[in-house]
Amino acid sequence: MDITAAKARQGAPLRTPTDLGAEATADIAGALTVMLADMFALYLKTKNFHWHMSGPHFRDYHLMLDEQSEQIFDTTDAIAERARKIGGTTLRSIGHIQRLQRLADNDAAYVTPEDMLAELCDDNKRLVTYLRELHNVCEEFNDVATTSLIEVWIDEAERRTWFLFEAGRTR
Repeated sequence: MDITAAKARQGAPLRTPTDLGAEATADIAGALTVMLADMFALYLKTKNFHWHMSGPHFRDYHLMLDEQSEQIFDTTDAIAERARKIGGTTLRSIGHIQRLQRLADNDAAYVTPEDMLAELCDDNKRLVTYLRELHNVCEEFNDVATTSLIEVWIDEAERRTWFLFEAGRTR
């Protein structure tokens, strides 16, 4: 390969071959990228609350949030790689995450354990809604591979919601 051809390849767009079509790639990869931003926002909030947990149930909550943050983080690579597999691109920076995320950050100096659990419960419920919307986009284009992954992520988010709800119950 000569220098000119090598330079042309280096500047070529990142287009992984797919049979989904340009519209499907744009819509699905775009929706996956927004979901990825939400996952990173939820991951960091879960870790934040894990690091700043206090009170009589510290150990239980601390360990639960650590497990949950690990599960959330594990989905991030799968989401980004799925966007790339279908010919799209994905997040490039923390600023990109901030521009796309729909879940709110929590920068408060102190949050009670009860409020931490309730906020994460609400965020995970909201995430399930977003995942169902993403599932619908993928179904529209018959992207069964992505819909299959999303079904697992929905189940995981519902389980996190359940645990957070039960852990935060007062009665």
